[in-house]
Amino acid sequence: MLNPKARIPSLKLATAGILALVAPGAMAAGFALIEQSASQMGNAFAGSAAIANDASTIYFNPAGMTRLPRQVVGGLHLVATQADFSGNATTPATTPVTTGGDGGNAGGLGVVPNLYYTTPLNNQLMFGLGINAPFGLATEYDDDWVGRYQAIKSEVITININPSIAFKATNSLSVGLGVSFQYMEAELTQAIDQGSLCTPILAQLQAAGVPGADPASCAGLLPEGADGFAKVQGDNWAGGFNFGLLYEPSASTRIGFNYRSKVKQQLIGDGDFSNTIAQIAPFGIFVDTDVSASVDLPQTASLSAYHDMNNQWAVMADVTWTGWSSFDELRIEYDSFQPDTAIDESWNDSMRYAVGVNYRHNNQWLFRGGVAFDESPIPNDEHRTARIPGEDRTWVSVGFGYQMSPALGIDVGYSHLFVKEPKTDHGTATTGTISGDYDASVDILSAQLVWNI
Repeated sequence: MLNPKARIPSLKLATAGILALVAPGAMAAGFALIEQSASQMGNAFAGSAAIANDASTIYFNPAGMTRLPRQVVGGLHLVATQADFSGNATTPATTPVTTGGDGGNAGGLGVVPNLYYTTPLNNQLMFGLGINAPFGLATEYDDDWVGRYQAIKSEVITININPSIAFKATNSLSVGLGVSFQYMEAELTQAIDQGSLCTPILAQLQAAGVPGADPASCAGLLPEGADGFAKVQGDNWAGGFNFGLLYEPSASTRIGFNYRSKVKQQLIGDGDFSNTIAQIAPFGIFVDTDVSASVDLPQTASLSAYHDMNNQWAVMADVTWTGWSSFDELRIEYDSFQPDTAIDESWNDSMRYAVGVNYRHNNQWLFRGGVAFDESPIPNDEHRTARIPGEDRTWVSVGFGYQMSPALGIDVGYSHLFVKEPKTDHGTATTGTISGDYDASVDILSAQLVWNI
């Protein structure tokens, strides 16, 4: 059999938009998860690189470990996302999709865990280990919804193992450095409108001189009348690094800087296709195959400040830059005869701004509050997909810490995210177009146990 991939290098078949091996949560900032500390949740993560009040500083600024004893912190975050679509869609043949509903709530309940450990090596040197999930969450629609040719299920799980060291260079300056060993796993599913795609696929193959390709064999097939199903899953291990500085000009003031590097993931896995019609399958289109995709998880930089106004009140602020512009294209490669698919993302770098306040009632009780504004990196409605219907968010957060004993404490935080109404008008020639908006919000409840060993 001739290889259509070799004969038609520019052919763009109906896997465009099907196999984007990154599936964020419905309303994450891009698909990053900042939910890495229950104590900082109460401040909307204001001052994250400067607070350094528990071992979660391994993630936010490893230099902050010099302020800590030997400690274990274990946390859990429950993330409830609401994302209800209202709108319409077209098939690849540009006809309106006439079957299916609105997909239900594409969000749901997700769990984000984290675990941290710090220990002094000597009077100046600290070691820490963090295990967390810096990217992920999921969206899932009803199987037969109106946008099924765009997306059904999208899920990403990451695990980040982050050993770190911190060195107290002077009485006022600490330096921290860490490395990341990061595992990423992704799964996507989507319907394929073969009724719309059969004729153009075979016409392109016939024009390229592929024997047996005959568009006339598609006679009788109608849009929405021959749906196939695609599932793609892949995983990979990759590495990165982080470093931080903590400057303490006085006992009441701290300024922190933290940088986390880009992580280049090369996902490798399987593409599983079902209900592929007989007219297409012999040409190696929509058949089971190995797949791969490169994903650049972005670099970030944070500048934070913390100040104790007196024995009871403290204020903090934070600004974080995320380099999402590295996510400009997602290219999927196939081991079958299918040509590569290049999906235009064209995301922008994004900023996050936060301010917070603490009130210490006594030696046992500490109350927290904070607000934040979190920009979405998605540039416009045309690049906002059903898999990633994110928009700008405003955080309102509260929380408390309770010290049960000198060795044990708990922290609880809650945030509500007001999401600017996401609108989408995204489409390709091979998936059709989806147009509409989402009613979206996010609620996060976090708790952690702090154990001074």
